[in-house]
Amino acid sequence: MLVEGPVEVVQEDGTIARSDRPVVALCTCRRSLIFPWCDTSHRGRKKKRNAPPTASERRAE
Repeated sequence: MLVEGPVEVVQEDGTIARSDRPVVALCTCRRSLIFPWCDTSHRGRKKKRNAPPTASERRAE
């Protein structure tokens, strides 16, 4: 969700996150590592065709 700034977000624990940017992206899926700001963690990672599995994919098998 894009919001025109400056922005203050009161979080569940009562802390206040502030941004002075002219436009800020707020996370609504809660996957962001920098919540309440969006870091695009909601986007799926696409695998390359015919690429060998990554180390984490091999461990999952």
